[in-house]
Amino acid sequence: MSPELLFLPCAVRVETLKTTHFSVMNTSALIGKSHSKGKDNPVLQYVVKNSVREPPVMEKLRLKTMEDPWNIMMVPPEQVQLMANLIKLIKANKTIEVGMYTGYNTLNMALAIPEDGKVVACEIKEEYVNIGKPFFKEAGVEDKVDIRLQPALKTLDELLAAGEAETFDFVFIDADKTNYDNYYERSLQLVRKGGIIAIDNVEIPASEKKTLPTFTPAHPNEPTHFLKDRSAN
Repeated sequence: MSPELLFLPCAVRVETLKTTHFSVMNTSALIGKSHSKGKDNPVLQYVVKNSVREPPVMEKLRLKTMEDPWNIMMVPPEQVQLMANLIKLIKANKTIEVGMYTGYNTLNMALAIPEDGKVVACEIKEEYVNIGKPFFKEAGVEDKVDIRLQPALKTLDELLAAGEAETFDFVFIDADKTNYDNYYERSLQLVRKGGIIAIDNVEIPASEKKTLPTFTPAHPNEPTHFLKDRSAN
């Protein structure tokens, strides 16, 4: 069973595991995140100002994250809102975030799922986890967040070993790019039919591209390269 593929303007690839049809919408020029490369783009800033509904606790965590020198890693508010909408649309309950960072999107996902829902948050740096924890508590979602402070592949393999294949509704992948194909393959096993896999940094400009792995498709109708070099368009 091959997933439906969508390339979205925010550079998040979203896959719905239900059909063999591929639908591609590919932007030729990525604006960037609203708090980094896109901060001077008037259209993006207009969208953020007029369309984003950010809960106060999430705004607090976002501003706290902006104090970190690596804040470019944070998922921007325009993208977390998209994911919250997708989570609500499919009535997701069990979710995974591969690459938690300070937990801005983890908090977003925890707020979007029901009271009995769960976010398995994968992160390897405790200092980042400690930034987000007080805000999870403030939002009243700390019991929904299952933080796994270890390599994400280990966590995904543990979930599979525990018999949780095809029980997750939504997975967001935004971690080390060299393992993207591995994260993707594990996610395909963990996500239920009709679930969603969202993947950040799918299109990487040639000027920023480093050595990336070639993706070997597990399904005959999938693209031959998982990470696509935009310079080839």
